[in-house]
Amino acid sequence: MAMMTDGDALTARQAFGSVGTAMVTPMDESGEIDWAAVRALAARLVDGGNDFLAVSGTTGESPTTSDDEKRRLLDAVLDEVGDRARVIAGIGTNDTRHTLALAAAAREAGANGLLLVSPYYSKPPQNAIAAHMRAVADAAELPIMLYDIPGRSGVALAEDTLRDLAGHPNILAVKDAKGDLESSARLMAETDLAYYSGDDSLNLPLLAVGAVGVVSTIGNVAPERVAALVAAVQDNDLDTARRLNAELLPLIDTIMNHLPGAVSAKAALELMGVIPHRADRLPLLPADGEQLAFLRKRLTESGILS
Repeated sequence: MAMMTDGDALTARQAFGSVGTAMVTPMDESGEIDWAAVRALAARLVDGGNDFLAVSGTTGESPTTSDDEKRRLLDAVLDEVGDRARVIAGIGTNDTRHTLALAAAAREAGANGLLLVSPYYSKPPQNAIAAHMRAVADAAELPIMLYDIPGRSGVALAEDTLRDLAGHPNILAVKDAKGDLESSARLMAETDLAYYSGDDSLNLPLLAVGAVGVVSTIGNVAPERVAALVAAVQDNDLDTARRLNAELLPLIDTIMNHLPGAVSAKAALELMGVIPHRADRLPLLPADGEQLAFLRKRLTESGILS
């Protein structure tokens, strides 16, 4: 069983960085991955203040990309950003053997860490979820960020499960999209897990109670603004953080509450001229004309478009 060293464990809170974006996967009009756009977006996000990128998460449409595409995405992003940012690979599935294979491929590609979502659809009990995650952590040889998002996985990670998993040397962090600030604050106080906001609407509250960073969807569209918010909290400048958060809330609503985040973010990036096409893969559909007009209006009001 390969474990991280004691020295690595001591730097758990720095393993992933502070400002992360769950990167969309740009595609062309035929639904094939646009590799030039992948590289350009990765570079733009790092230039905009991200010190890590999460590749092949839900926002990256991981359910509809093949294992080979996931590997090529990692290769492309790692090659593009070099040592300017860490690259975290989404490897979670509801099949432990498949997840182990994705973790091994990510390690071989040179990923800096792994994003491991709770097994979805099967709705396993807590001891089975813990066994799944422990099996991946035992084999990983990389720092792991657990992803707690019961709205998609169907089952929340219970506090006792997280306390138990916190004892594993490779499990260092949680991407928290559970929406339970009291529980999250309690676990931050009781464990050494580094918490990251996985819900843009709760970025400031989670940072205020001890989260060390974010894994943002709106960071695809406004990386500089998200980075500025995190920096303000780190500087204990809550007046600035509150102002920045208030400015971001309309954008968060625009991207997250009207269409799936991957669809809205891609459409916004097309409107901004960052990527050539807003194409998605079924079962997602790209924003239509009416939705695009709504996004254009709201992005203009937010100062993203002029």
